[in-house]
Amino acid sequence: MKKLLIATTITLTASGFLSGCSDQFLVRVPLGTYNPAATQNAQGVESLLTGAYGQLDGIPVPGSEWQGAVSNWVFGGITSDDAYKGTDAGDQPEQTALERYVWVTTNQHVRGKWGALYNGVARANSVLQALAQAPDVPAARRSQIAAEARLLRGFFHLEAKKMWNNIPYIDDKTYNAQDGNSTKVPNTDNAWPKIEADFQAAIDSLPEQFSGEPGRATKWSAIGMLAKAKMFQAFDPYTGAPNTAALQAAKVLLDRIIASGRFSLVDQYGYNFSAAPANRNNRESIFEVQYSVTAAADGGGGAGDDLAWPYNSGPGGCCGFYQPSQNLVNAFKTNANGLPLITTFNEVDVTNDEGIASNQPFTPYPGTLDPRLDHTVGRRGIPYKDWGIHAGKDWIRDQAYAGPYSPIKHIPEKAYSGTSAGNIKRSGNNYRYLRYDHVLLWAAEVETEIGSLEKARDYVNQVRKRAANPAGFVKTSDGKAAANYVIGLYTAPWTDKATARSAVRFEERLEFGMEGTRFFDLVRWGIAEPTLNTYLAKERLKRTFLNGAQFKKNQNEYYPIPQQEIINSTANGQFTLTQNPGY
Repeated sequence: MKKLLIATTITLTASGFLSGCSDQFLVRVPLGTYNPAATQNAQGVESLLTGAYGQLDGIPVPGSEWQGAVSNWVFGGITSDDAYKGTDAGDQPEQTALERYVWVTTNQHVRGKWGALYNGVARANSVLQALAQAPDVPAARRSQIAAEARLLRGFFHLEAKKMWNNIPYIDDKTYNAQDGNSTKVPNTDNAWPKIEADFQAAIDSLPEQFSGEPGRATKWSAIGMLAKAKMFQAFDPYTGAPNTAALQAAKVLLDRIIASGRFSLVDQYGYNFSAAPANRNNRESIFEVQYSVTAAADGGGGAGDDLAWPYNSGPGGCCGFYQPSQNLVNAFKTNANGLPLITTFNEVDVTNDEGIASNQPFTPYPGTLDPRLDHTVGRRGIPYKDWGIHAGKDWIRDQAYAGPYSPIKHIPEKAYSGTSAGNIKRSGNNYRYLRYDHVLLWAAEVETEIGSLEKARDYVNQVRKRAANPAGFVKTSDGKAAANYVIGLYTAPWTDKATARSAVRFEERLEFGMEGTRFFDLVRWGIAEPTLNTYLAKERLKRTFLNGAQFKKNQNEYYPIPQQEIINSTANGQFTLTQNPGY
């Protein structure tokens, strides 16, 4: 890890940081290079803290933004049944290898993610170290700064734990920016207790809100983070067996958020993917990574998603990555009562325009659909936010290779797209990392396993009721629904745990499709192998590049530790880091 951590010391205060509106704290960009002595005062500590927040976007170095993107579209999206890599066969072959589960220890995308996350860990630790040497920080603010830094450190370690499971946990007592040898921490201990301790410390010391400063961690975001950590321990990732202790701990935290009354679902589902200022940091948001457009070269938010835009004449004009799968589109079909077809959804495809030129006639699928589909997937003949009607083939790089669909959730409205350095793809469309709908559906999981099936049904119905609001349907220019949207509530009591579990998990797929969570959800539920191999068995009939692809149980649940990081961990002639099983 020596090279990584030395590089981190160079970039702590020289990197460009994310920002929100002009009056928000994240706009205050520290200047100069990292000098520990110069940061041992109130101003220096606050600058370092801004830098730690700045790493939330996951951008390690310019030119490899997508490797560390906080949206996890590479590692949580294209490795799941939600999406293909997209574009064409020759573009970014390392992503194709990930999509096919040919995971090797030298994949530079995997190493880029490692670098982005441990860069964040280093920044958070530098805050804590400088704070200890800064006598002019007022006592009340000192406590808050420490709590913010610990929440951020917990966040970066949690994201690493999702990726690799066996990770080194590096704290401010261990981390030394000047001496890489002191940071060679083994990855053989379970990091969860230390991650949880960071979140608990944040809960104990953070205020419920920072007035006028959206984006800062609060007590409620810390509670939500700790609940997320518990949910990632709630099932055995290899067998799916429930962990009652973790579920009970998660229930206490989730119930606390729900009972607080501080959060609620926004009226329209699409507001959560809108760059309009009124829709960012809304009442549903618990923790949001702040993006903005800046005047700096290559500045602005969303850099990690630059590749994941429609191609050619479509918005952004590049690059055609992260194309939704037919399997995901099929999941949004509903029956006459507006309920999902949980077991049969993939038997018949939603009509698509593959092979049909954009100047040739095409009629979109006439059947009943969940309205969240067209907030999740861009498809021919349907409005694509305010960019106009999706043109189909002209917006796709290679339909035969990666299908006819485009991503849409992270795309800002045309009215709010960026102009930084001529890059229209940069925007202020924040990444909503933790929302109230996450809380409701995690609570539904918990109630299904150790509580009340009827309470689980109620939580799911709250989410579905919001999705059913006609005001939130995608509409054509004449104000009519763009497709045959039919969505209903679960009206019959839930009496069977297995049926309820399937309904809750299917709802999570629909609610969070194309948000980079799907692969990690399948792993934490312990159902990745059967789900993904079933998906591959049919999807390879459409996408020939998936021929021979297979998810390998007891291996592909977690990514390989980057080989170069293992080499860098050498101390006294021995590797400190241990490779994950199967690599």
